[in-house]
Amino acid sequence: MTHTVDLVADLGEGFGAYTMGDDEALLDVLTSANIACGFHAGDPRIMDATVRHCVRRGVAVGAHPSFPDLVGFGRRAMDLSPDEVRTDVLYQVGALQAFAAAHGTRVQHVAPHGRLGNLVAVRADYAAAVTDAVASLDPSLIVLAQDGELADAARARGLRVGIVGIADRAYRDDGTLVPRSEPGAVLHDEQEIAERTVRMVTEGVIRSVGGQDIPVRCDTVLLHGDTPGAIALAHRIREELLAADIKITPLADVLDGRDA
Repeated sequence: MTHTVDLVADLGEGFGAYTMGDDEALLDVLTSANIACGFHAGDPRIMDATVRHCVRRGVAVGAHPSFPDLVGFGRRAMDLSPDEVRTDVLYQVGALQAFAAAHGTRVQHVAPHGRLGNLVAVRADYAAAVTDAVASLDPSLIVLAQDGELADAARARGLRVGIVGIADRAYRDDGTLVPRSEPGAVLHDEQEIAERTVRMVTEGVIRSVGGQDIPVRCDTVLLHGDTPGAIALAHRIREELLAADIKITPLADVLDGRDA
């Protein structure tokens, strides 16, 4: 059996004169991108440039909507109503769609960022809000999520779902991520991360902090560009996947293969 997987990373996460991560270097590795839409990072100039670079490299464009938390980089919980979540997602994805159209492409997927991304996995009301926004805007959009409430809600509405595996984050026994506020939440050993990635793709499991092999479907692997050694790690992961005879291809192609 030939295994396929998409490689995605969060891009455009600067603001004004400030930058975070090396987007240009990451684009050499990726097949898809989650682009910040202004609420946790990103501004019109950065969004425009990031979409342009993706188009030039043949990298699929995805929206990375967040809570309106620019100061906290979208990583803080906010007491928003479900309708505020729905309209905030519509606003952000719509903004990125404008830049995508201007550069002759389209938004392929929607991947909630940070704390919003964590909460939609466990809160049915927020999951429904994001699903409503996507379904009403463009039902052909792919919802990128971890297994949980958002993935279930999106499938129930007939939307395509791509499950994301995060090889450099620690997983609890229940399949949720260890919060960044806790020790050991982010892994740093290249060999360990690369091996975890290959297992996720080929075996569909990952070792939890409790020492259990838990099931993790992996349509796309999320790479990070804002940690020390991130670019070297991204290349290492790509090399290890290719060495394991895993085909790296855009998310839509991965899902097409799953559905065939």
